[in-house]
Amino acid sequence: MLKTRRLVYFSLFVTLATALGFLEMLLPNPFPLPGVKLGLANLVTLLVLYVYGLKEGLAVSLLRVLFASLLGGTFLSVGFFLSFSGAVLSTLVMAVLIKYVPALSIIGVSMVGAISHNVGQLLTASFLIQTPYLFYYLPVLLLAGLPTGLATGYLARLLLRYLKNYQ
Repeated sequence: MLKTRRLVYFSLFVTLATALGFLEMLLPNPFPLPGVKLGLANLVTLLVLYVYGLKEGLAVSLLRVLFASLLGGTFLSVGFFLSFSGAVLSTLVMAVLIKYVPALSIIGVSMVGAISHNVGQLLTASFLIQTPYLFYYLPVLLLAGLPTGLATGYLARLLLRYLKNYQ
């Protein structure tokens, strides 16, 4: 029964992350800068990392990117690869921080995750376009990643206390 329960919760997390990612694709960008989003779907990944661990967090993150891109019609496009690389890097960085820097709060982990998401996207974009000049945009993305990571981390902190019982 315990395996079935975990599978149901995992499926709900994947569905929620996909819905939030797809919703964020549909909404107009509230920020005046290209490439800047709030990252609501990353909230689910962060919570899954804290409750279940790296394997499940990475699976939620990858499935979310895959399903949202299929729903949005961006599968295997440049946007898909940018989302994929940002999701993988941020999930791995957040998992390392959770495991090896326990003094860092969930808000701090979220902020570093948002920044690493941006770095992963810039690395992929510079590889695809074959130019290092994209990294001139890095300070803008870093400044945008801090408040968005803060907001996501704060929401995660509020929700985490309710999810501790769903392991």
